[in-house]
Amino acid sequence: MADRTNTPVAREAETDAQPSEAADGAAPKAAASGGFKAWIPLLATVVAMPVLAFTTTQFILLPKIKQAMGVTGGASADAAAASSKEGEATTVTVAGKEKYPVKLPKILVNVAGSMMTRYLTMSVTLVGSSPDFKDKIVKNMDQLMDLANSALMTKTIQDLEKPGSRNQIRSELMTVFNNALGGPVVQDIYITEQAIQ
Repeated sequence: MADRTNTPVAREAETDAQPSEAADGAAPKAAASGGFKAWIPLLATVVAMPVLAFTTTQFILLPKIKQAMGVTGGASADAAAASSKEGEATTVTVAGKEKYPVKLPKILVNVAGSMMTRYLTMSVTLVGSSPDFKDKIVKNMDQLMDLANSALMTKTIQDLEKPGSRNQIRSELMTVFNNALGGPVVQDIYITEQAIQ
């Protein structure tokens, strides 16, 4: 019998097999070292982006927004903090006129047409110009809250999503409150929070 390893076909198959085995061993090593290097830019981006966003917001955007709004901190920040307490009136001078803001308790009503599955929550601050404004509001608080609930519970989701709905709600509440108080007692209404859930 003839030895098969000496035939030209067998020798050619042997030489073809050796380079492919060497290439197979080198491929995992190259993939392992090149794979981690390929992830380095992605990892650097993931770490750097939140840091850049925070820095940009804190040191560039917020100072520009505060400057545009005219907020200087100090006295205006103290006045805003003092006026945020429920039912507490403070005197705020705006354009040479004294204003007396009073924050009402949070209003919570079911949205009309939602079969009691959706609700509207709203925080409102009333502003008047007379020194006895707080007393009038506190004295009539229950009536004002009832009127606000009655006005807001007629609103549907479509009413609340329309452009300008906040201004419409503001004017409706001002009309209802002033009718109940017997004159133009409430001069402005700030809607400080509004959420539909």
